[in-house]
Amino acid sequence: MTHAATAITPDQQLDLYRFMLLDRIVEDTMTKLFRQNKIVGGLYASLGQEAISVGTTYALEKRDWIAPMIRNIGGLLVKGVRPRDIFTQHMARYTSPTLGKDGTSHFGDLKNLHIVSPISMLGDLIPVMTGVAMAGRYLGQNVVALTWIGDGGTSTGAFHEGLNLAAQQRASLILVIENNQWAYSTPVGRQVPITDLADRAKAYGCQAFIVDGNDVEAVFSTAREAVRLCRAGEGPIVIEAKTMRMRGHAQHDAAEYVPKEMFDYWKQRDPIDTYEKRLTDAGVLTAKKKAEILAGINAVIEEDRAFAEGSPFPPPELADSAIYHEGPLPIEPQWKRPVAEVTPPRSSVKPHWKMQGNGEFHADAIEGTHDAGVGARHVVPRPPTNAPLNSPPSRGNGTKRASTKRPAKPARGRK
Repeated sequence: MTHAATAITPDQQLDLYRFMLLDRIVEDTMTKLFRQNKIVGGLYASLGQEAISVGTTYALEKRDWIAPMIRNIGGLLVKGVRPRDIFTQHMARYTSPTLGKDGTSHFGDLKNLHIVSPISMLGDLIPVMTGVAMAGRYLGQNVVALTWIGDGGTSTGAFHEGLNLAAQQRASLILVIENNQWAYSTPVGRQVPITDLADRAKAYGCQAFIVDGNDVEAVFSTAREAVRLCRAGEGPIVIEAKTMRMRGHAQHDAAEYVPKEMFDYWKQRDPIDTYEKRLTDAGVLTAKKKAEILAGINAVIEEDRAFAEGSPFPPPELADSAIYHEGPLPIEPQWKRPVAEVTPPRSSVKPHWKMQGNGEFHADAIEGTHDAGVGARHVVPRPPTNAPLNSPPSRGNGTKRASTKRPAKPARGRK
């Protein structure tokens, strides 16, 4: 990255390691429960992607907001969600956050943890979290809103509409693209004609970073810089984290379409194993400390799993209740600025603008011509001549690489 890197303390390193390990053990436990027919809904693993959810969320403050997708359980854990809430939710128990009315991760916590519930329609969280960021600015909170999208989700209309809205509004949104190589069974190379999905940010004038998604420290440092930029009014920021989905789309998918050598390649780059070795070699993670961390995680997992398995299913009479909320939500806006600033007449703006130029055509914007001498092969980017004089200055649209180390690209051929 172009900014000066801030050191990561040993305590932060151990935190990142512990959260990644907790994420994996939570999901391993749910895999066992799924095979015992104790999970009633779908189960979507983040095996091999833990560094992304943990590293990005760890860069946020308590006041900031996240909107997870199905593979972002690590983000929930960093935010403070207990494993028992994740277990009971997937097991549809009455003690779950949704009182047993959902079998996956569709739950949130708007009041305390600032978590917006997942939306199954991919891409739709982007305009929603743009709205959260805009609302935070309106209230004077200076918060950052973060959400994730997969490589396949970058082809949805909501992705482009939401990112365009965020860019036009200079919203303090961080959009993390988890490039895990496969949109279900479609490889990225057969879905889009570009190598780096971060390049899609250029179309909307957004800053973008590319990072090794299996390096939790690189992910954390990149996300921390994105947070800094957003708080300074330079959002939105797009982060493409290159990684690999080490299991099928869900438990029902054996991922037989993935070449074996591709799995072998990425297994050697497991984010937890490689980080454990790094911390051990640096003397940060000793055998005693590792044993303490593992014992603490296992104790929580065992207690919360037992709680979930012992919890009842929801009563029948609950089926037709608590479907719609009547009346105002029990959440009051937390104003951090004088309300008069956003109340007429102080908030009024005259509905006309001073413009530079009239949108005229400039011949010097064209480079080269067709053989027939008509049209252009390539248009050189230039500032728009019809931009309002009082609009924010352009921040550029270059894509920055967060690290000189990039995971090598395995062949995307067939078996």
